[in-house]
Amino acid sequence: MRKGDATKARILDETARQAAMKGFGAVSLNDVAEAVGLSKSGLFKHFESKEAMELVALDREFDRFVDFVWTPVLDLPQGRPRLERIFELWLNWSEVERAAGGCLIMAASIELDDQPGPLRDLLQKKVRQWRKTLSREIKKLRDPELTDEDAAIFAFQMKSYVLGHNDARRLLEDAGARRIATASFAALMDRAATE
Repeated sequence: MRKGDATKARILDETARQAAMKGFGAVSLNDVAEAVGLSKSGLFKHFESKEAMELVALDREFDRFVDFVWTPVLDLPQGRPRLERIFELWLNWSEVERAAGGCLIMAASIELDDQPGPLRDLLQKKVRQWRKTLSREIKKLRDPELTDEDAAIFAFQMKSYVLGHNDARRLLEDAGARRIATASFAALMDRAATE
């Protein structure tokens, strides 16, 4: 990796870390620059504005999420085996991969839910794409396939278990959070496969 690319990657990593911890609104160019050993004007050699830097950081973080949660399952059979692995990896993402500062996607969803603008637009687009991919997979849980509405309900519940796990584990420091989330998800799959 060239030096300029490595510096840009460090800037994006730091922007994502800070935004996950304190929100995009509280990320300052000075804080990011200082953390990566640059001047504020040094950041502008890589990004034309704070918003441009944040957009790339959010887009890149969502790509990392998809690489972490979706890419490893592509060789698995569709339906239950793939969904079980997706759920496991999604919990891993919230527990291990983003442990240092929390999940930027979750943090941005809370921060940006009622703040119109390019960051929210990008987040909506990415979350909708993920939901569409997940729903396609969920429909294959049984034959005949689940309806669009049933797949949407399943996807909603699946994400709710991930968010509940994150809350129980991080905020409440509940050591049993993963076990409960996994059991809840297994029961959801059992119901969906037989109804």
